[in-house]
Order: sequence, then C-alpha cells, then structure tokens
Amino acid sequence: MKSLFRKIITIGSFLLPILSTAQSWIPPSDSARCPCKWGTNDERGSANHMKPETVLRAARLVKKGQVIELGHILSASMPFSGTPGTRSFNVLTKRTFMNPQSNKRGSNEEYITGEMGQIGTQFDGFAHQTIGNTLYNCYTLDSIATRNGFRKLGIEKVGALITRGVLIDIAGLKGVQVLPVNYEITANDIQQALTKQKLEILPGDAVIIHTGHGKLWDTDKVGFTKAQAGIGVEAALWLAKKDPMLVGSDNSAVEINPNPDAKVSLPVHQIMLVVNGIHLLENMKLDELVKSGVREFQLIVQPLKIQGGTGSTVAPVAVF
Repeated sequence: MKSLFRKIITIGSFLLPILSTAQSWIPPSDSARCPCKWGTNDERGSANHMKPETVLRAARLVKKGQVIELGHILSASMPFSGTPGTRSFNVLTKRTFMNPQSNKRGSNEEYITGEMGQIGTQFDGFAHQTIGNTLYNCYTLDSIATRNGFRKLGIEKVGALITRGVLIDIAGLKGVQVLPVNYEITANDIQQALTKQKLEILPGDAVIIHTGHGKLWDTDKVGFTKAQAGIGVEAALWLAKKDPMLVGSDNSAVEINPNPDAKVSLPVHQIMLVVNGIHLLENMKLDELVKSGVREFQLIVQPLKIQGGTGSTVAPVAVF
C-alpha cells in the first residue's frame, strides 16, 4: 500500500516541502530469510564485518586526533522511550567503608537499577526484536529465552566495533535544524545527501542519520519520545542492501515513528535486526559532530557485556 501527500511545514525561517511515500511491509517467511548469509549458527550478523581491514580503513580517517562524544549522559531525568513507566534508571550511592589503616582510605560505590540494555544512547542487539516467535537467523524465542537472559544472540556476542562512520545530514539537506515529526526519510533523500557530501556507503560502514530530533533530548523530554522523523521502509530496504555494520540516528527509533502506515509497528526494527542482522544505534548525540562539518570519521563503540542481554547503553565516539 502506498500513499502520496504533500505538505508545507514552517520551521523557524525555513519552508520545507514534504513528500511522504509511506510504504507498507510484510515480513518475509522464515524460509525466505534463513539461514542468514553469515551461516546457519551465526549470532553476530553485521558485527562479522569487524576485521583488521575494517579497523585500518577507519584508522586512516584520523588526521587531527580529535574526539567527539556521541552519547548522552545517563540520569534519572533523561527521556525514556517505549511504553510509559516501563523503563527507568536509578542511582543509589553507597559509602561502603572506611579502611582502618593510617591513611584513612574511604570507598564509595553506586547501586544502579534500570533497563541497561534499552536506555540512554542505546545499541540494539538481535534478541531485542522478533517476527512472531522467531528472531534473527530464525532462532525461536521459546528455545533461547530464559528468565536470566537469552541463550543465543546475547549482546555480549557483539564485542568492540571500530569502523568508518558516515554522517548523513538529512536535516541539513532540507535546510532545517529539526525535521518535522511526520517526515519519512527516503532512499532518495539519503542519496542526495551523500552526493552533496561527496561520499558513498561501503559494506561494513556505520551509517549515522542526522534528523535534528536530538535537540529535544534536554529541552523537551516528553516530546523526544513521541512522534519523530526517521527512515521509512523503502529507505531501510535500500540501506540494508548497502550491507552496513550498523545504522544509527539522533532519534529514539532510527525510523519514523509512528509509521505512516498504521497497520505496521516499527517495521524498520524488524528489517534491520531480524531480517538482515544489522544493529541499530539510537538516541545519539550528534550536534557537535554536525557543527564540526565532519561527515566521515572513525566510529568506536562497544556494548556492555551483559550476558544474554537484548542491547546495551553505550558511549560511542567519533575520531577524526
């Protein structure tokens, strides 16, 4: 099902013509998508791109030795996506003890509760999403899920990822600071931005999409978790063919949310994670990187080794 409609959205002093091409999506059958291209027993998906040549290609982009942090600070007041009230982050500091020796060494610690796999700037693993009862590479939920984590596809399987990052500035392409919340980023948008930036996506790259939505992280915490611009089905299918290591964005879903087709729920999550084994990196802090003018860099990110976890809060960095 395809719908076509045009709107003129006013943002500050900008007029943005919107062309939305909502595309519905039907998940492929298990037999059509499995086994995955990495093999019958694979659990790492796009992380298999992590090889010495991938690291060296990214290292060659480092000219100044400058580092920009791409992760938000974790706090109890940060925005929480998902069903209201289901995610939280709490820190209780502990004065553990004062050592009896003459130098009076004291110790402090913290007790943390929260959904450590799905808060803050977060890295989605393959146990995070399903199509019915099956996950990436057709592992079944019933066979790998336990109360204390997943037997397969746990986030600890990802490891450190060091690769070429490509920032695709869609907000900049459209001449706005923040894309309208109902704007579906298309494959044509991405191609236009890449042409403007004189870049191309290579297999194993980290594709980072700037929507401007991250500006709401500190200023409108409720609005940040609601409707947001992002890639749609058509753009996701196009990106998946480029075979990236991960796809990230400064919004909470990477994709447009809610989807223009009310019959589907976050289909890009299924396209990337379940069908193609491509990781998602959400809630990125991109303002400083956008301002720097750098669009090609070395990206370094490593999920926490939560055994059997569905994802991980992360603190990625761009080095150039």
